[in-house]
Amino acid sequence: MVAALARPGRELAKQLLLIQSGAVMVLAAGMSIAVNAEWGVSALIGGGIFVVANAVFAFCAFMFSGARAAKLITASFYTGEALKILITVALFYVAYMYMKVDLVPLQLTYSLALGINFLAPVLFVNKKK
Repeated sequence: MVAALARPGRELAKQLLLIQSGAVMVLAAGMSIAVNAEWGVSALIGGGIFVVANAVFAFCAFMFSGARAAKLITASFYTGEALKILITVALFYVAYMYMKVDLVPLQLTYSLALGINFLAPVLFVNKKK
């Protein structure tokens, strides 16, 4: 019963991650075709940074469920958010310092994935009313 309460949230998180991953791949493929392969790889890296960090957050956010685990849920949520920020910073550091990336596609694709997060309420409008 307790796990059933968190199932809709988990499903929405999975759908959001799939939409973000798909948008990142389509944009990276489009940049590879339209501009060059380096732009496509940079776009894939930029979007991948956001998707990986968001997946870690979603995993942590839905690790626990139920009213009895309220403190664990809160702690897991804040831990997931902190990990998301740290992973984002670390992956950007690795991308900038150790990889040859173009900044425009990297930032553009990261921003696209971030924008999908902002538009998530519009994407998942509850039509069961």
